[in-house]
Amino acid sequence: MLHNDPKWQSTFKRFILIASTIFLFLLAIDFIGYSFRLLNKDIANSIINLTANPFISLFIGLLITAIIQSSSTSTSMIVAIVASGSLEFSDAIPMIMGANIGTTLTSTLVSLSFITNRDEFRKAIGAGVVHDFFNILVVAILFPLEYNYGVLTNLSSEASNFILGADYVAQNTEFRYFLFTKPIVLFIGDLIPYPVILAIASFVMLAIAVKFLSKTLYKSITGGSREFLQRYFFGSPYRSFFWGIIFTAGVQSSSVTTSVIVPFVATRKISLKQSFTFILGANIGTTITALIAALFKSEAAVSIALVHLFFNLIGVLIFLPFPFIRSIPVRMAKSFGRLAMKFRIAGFVYIILTFFLIPFILISFSREGEESAKPEIEMEKELREPDSPADSFN
Repeated sequence: MLHNDPKWQSTFKRFILIASTIFLFLLAIDFIGYSFRLLNKDIANSIINLTANPFISLFIGLLITAIIQSSSTSTSMIVAIVASGSLEFSDAIPMIMGANIGTTLTSTLVSLSFITNRDEFRKAIGAGVVHDFFNILVVAILFPLEYNYGVLTNLSSEASNFILGADYVAQNTEFRYFLFTKPIVLFIGDLIPYPVILAIASFVMLAIAVKFLSKTLYKSITGGSREFLQRYFFGSPYRSFFWGIIFTAGVQSSSVTTSVIVPFVATRKISLKQSFTFILGANIGTTITALIAALFKSEAAVSIALVHLFFNLIGVLIFLPFPFIRSIPVRMAKSFGRLAMKFRIAGFVYIILTFFLIPFILISFSREGEESAKPEIEMEKELREPDSPADSFN
């Protein structure tokens, strides 16, 4: 009988373990978003309106995505505002760029779970931040082009018009939990109404899930053979890039695939250089699901999804074909890994500064500057406008 076959039983147990750890990972992501939204209920709604300055808009996208731990959620928020007409599509582009940086926080957080082992931590933190550095470099290239020439705006607008052929009625979007995790998150959230405790527990859950998932997937795919992994999945940059697209499109989350790769690098199963091209593929794979989902929503949704696609695609075209350029984020990540191994607090400082403190400070200063400038603007307006029709002749 099939159920008595030891090989079939082993395969079935491994499948259950993989499914369980993926579920645990998704549950942890939802708990992180849930706990941070409890801590910051009004922050997203208040700072989303400060988009007149594209530089501040960039940091708003970064901060929101870092807070809620989901670029798809922050993108859906942006889509809803653009679709309502209260935010220009071109003004939302920097927020999408910021969201691409903010979504890399997950893999960086996962790397901190290796802090007890110096050598593994050096490699893990390098694998975590290489995704950050890549997106930061792409933003540094594309942000000026978008600011001065509207490159992403024009590309996405033309492409969405070509795909749709007509304007669609905008539909509002809202935060969505993963299908099977919502009842659990809401039940435990009501049972334990302490956001800080939920946030800490979710980070621990995330680290445990990723470690188990990477270990199980590695044995399932390679049979525990490092040579098999190297030959069939990371044998060349383009091969690992291809598998990055496939795996991420299949799992429907770049957070899963880019986080799973961190332990592989930490335990020397693959090199940081090999992991980077896989991450490039994951960046493309994560846009496919959003683009397909956007096709059933609105023109604004399609345009936003296309911006995400073009941002990552242009980044890949800049870095992937050229070995020297491709090595730049890798060298930066290795240098930071050595720094973090020497001063382990550097990893925590980097996360706090990059994803939270700097964006929040800049947004706060921008708001204060705008509020202090309002009286002067109003005074200038009054001086320019005549008090009565008669005054206009004097």
